[in-house]
Amino acid sequence: MLSNREGQKVPNVTFRTRQNNEWKDVTTADLFAGKTVVVFSLPGAFTPTCSSTHLPGYNELAKVFRENGVDDIICMSVNDAFVMNEWAKSQEVANLTLIPDGNGEFTEGMGMLVDKADLGFGKRSWRYSMLVKDGVVEKMFIEPEEPGDPFKVSDAQTMLHYINPQAVKPTLISLFTKVGCPFCARAKTMLQERGLDYEEIVLGKEITTRSLRAVTGGTTVPQVFMDGKLIGGSEELAAYLGAG
Repeated sequence: MLSNREGQKVPNVTFRTRQNNEWKDVTTADLFAGKTVVVFSLPGAFTPTCSSTHLPGYNELAKVFRENGVDDIICMSVNDAFVMNEWAKSQEVANLTLIPDGNGEFTEGMGMLVDKADLGFGKRSWRYSMLVKDGVVEKMFIEPEEPGDPFKVSDAQTMLHYINPQAVKPTLISLFTKVGCPFCARAKTMLQERGLDYEEIVLGKEITTRSLRAVTGGTTVPQVFMDGKLIGGSEELAAYLGAG
């Protein structure tokens, strides 16, 4: 039976991290003292749900969390520092702090250490999230104890709704670009001037003009999408943003 630790202090643990190719000890106090912190913990780096949904969801909403009083967002996993650092690079998660709980001490102290020997994982963390204020757990969202790897309540949207049900979520922006395209540069400048985060998809070996035509119906760049809606090129973006 997994235990809910709301109202209790987080475990006192020293984490062995790697920073600038050197070992650096990071303590629980370093992470939580005097701060409001969101923690989400998951079974393993590079695993499917963790990589495709759980971690990207928090990274995507990190700015909104900070606008609503959260000082840091920590991803915790029973993995070593090398694995966590490589995962952070591959996921491009500049907005999160990834902490390796290599020996599972923090996870065990939270009552969330489970046996996944059937998958060859050994001891790992159950999937959960929590809001911690000055080292004390205010709220926990623990995934139901059922077979498999449930992912129903520890997501970023659920946590953000708890913190502020009226929080304004960011517009999801993607734009197709090509290296050296002045119209693409103009579109990016307009978005940057308004503080709008975006995903840039550069045409090349992986993404071709054929791919662009299949998605947008056009062959010119940029092509800008907002929340799944095609806005168009730089002129259409300027009109949409009222940039003139």
